[in-house]
Amino acid sequence: MNVLWFRRGLRIHDNPALLSALENSKDFIALFVFDTTFQDPGYKPYHMNGFLLECLHDLNESLESVGTKLHVFQGCPLEVFRHLHNIKPINKLCFIQDCEPIFHERDIAAKNLCSELDIEVYEHVAHTLWDPMDIIASNGGTPPLTYEMFVHVAMSVGDPPKPVADPEWKGVKFLTLEPFESNRFTLFGGVPTLSQIGVPENPVGCRGRRIFGGETNALKHFAIRLQAEETAFRSGFYQPNQARPDLLGPPLSLSAAISVGAISVRLFYWRIHEIFDKVNRGNPPAWLGITGQIIWRDYFYAMSRMNPKFDKEVDNPICLQIPWVENEEFFEKWKNGQTGYPFIDAGMRQLNQEGWMHHSVRNAVAMFLTRGDLWLNWDIGAEYMANQLVDSDWSVNSGNWMWVSSSAFERLLDCSVCINSVLYGKRLEPSGDYIRRYVPELANFEFEYIHEPWKAPIDIQRTANCIIGQDYPAQMVVHEEVLPRNLEWMKEFRQKFKETPAHCQPSSNSEVYKFFCLPDDSLPF
Repeated sequence: MNVLWFRRGLRIHDNPALLSALENSKDFIALFVFDTTFQDPGYKPYHMNGFLLECLHDLNESLESVGTKLHVFQGCPLEVFRHLHNIKPINKLCFIQDCEPIFHERDIAAKNLCSELDIEVYEHVAHTLWDPMDIIASNGGTPPLTYEMFVHVAMSVGDPPKPVADPEWKGVKFLTLEPFESNRFTLFGGVPTLSQIGVPENPVGCRGRRIFGGETNALKHFAIRLQAEETAFRSGFYQPNQARPDLLGPPLSLSAAISVGAISVRLFYWRIHEIFDKVNRGNPPAWLGITGQIIWRDYFYAMSRMNPKFDKEVDNPICLQIPWVENEEFFEKWKNGQTGYPFIDAGMRQLNQEGWMHHSVRNAVAMFLTRGDLWLNWDIGAEYMANQLVDSDWSVNSGNWMWVSSSAFERLLDCSVCINSVLYGKRLEPSGDYIRRYVPELANFEFEYIHEPWKAPIDIQRTANCIIGQDYPAQMVVHEEVLPRNLEWMKEFRQKFKETPAHCQPSSNSEVYKFFCLPDDSLPF
């Protein structure tokens, strides 16, 4: 029997583990395990798990169309494999690599079990463009300290592999198991519900997710995304989702699908490169920058590959130990969208309701919590966002937060870009309709005051049926007052170092602006 163990490569296309499991298969079984042994039992994010179940439903439908099904278990994956091996000896266990250290214990244990039972293991790199260990090895045994260095190393490694062929199902014999429950694990009769896997219900107001799971859905949205990319190339720019973000339209991002592997990151990379070359007829040739967001993703994966503390400040070797303050009241106001800053509150409320917000908005709310305004530790924000995001990704989420807070991927607390949420919000969505959608208290304010309602005279506030400080919070801090203080704290912290410690940092000022989706001449203070 050959076993395909789905983890995050939840797709049929570009799935080398699937091809490996089908090769020389006398009996084939596909399974997914909700792990109760190696994964944090308390980590049960509502939006992400709802998206994941949709992916499993879609995957099951794809498998049913060829005569088999997805077997969904809950329990310890090792016990599942032992049980299967007792039913019929397993010849091969095939899966796509999960390279992050939070999965290392599980995968080492699975490989040890396979060694004990004389099962061949086929682990395939397909969740990232490059194998992070190849990047690290090519850089002399350590991850590249800058994004520019990462790009240089990646280019020396060579192009990412192209997507593999679709599977050939003819002649495959499928093994099907009946539902089963023991004190060690459960085999569900189909794809379970959220309650069956122990995910608590969200409040009614926080069930508004607009991004839906499944390979079929992801490929449809990918076709729309490719049209947008081609239009951008023909207009002389690239990365349209970042260069010209649309905060009000349907999300153009495929980050959720990529995070669980419902769409192949290699397919994404190569199709966009092919379109660029078609539009430009190979002059200039496509380069890594046109798919910058997924290159950053691989960079963060490389940085986290051997760092189990990547998601925390304490004991994280690449993270500066900045003396943040603790203020639970400030944190509660931030996470509930009650800061008194409309653009920040709109972003946090969208996150809570839908499990998503645009990358540019994430930067704004992260900077507001950390070095921009509140001076709170980045890792509490990262943990909260990881529990809310539909596209939650351990490496990418943590990397973004360290970057924005100047804790890593920064020269040393001397970044010239510090977001003023009012000016940044006006630049990203000047109409104010984004705020009106998610902060309905302010819906009747005209554009002049929608981003700064505290400036509205009291008669205008009455006309808008919203008194600031009563119907909508007053500013919890004044940005123009706290920013100079924060900059001074940065300066004091920096002066404590006799030498600049080795840590991750941007390659240039231009890289900083690109990360924040800003033109090089823009200073959003």
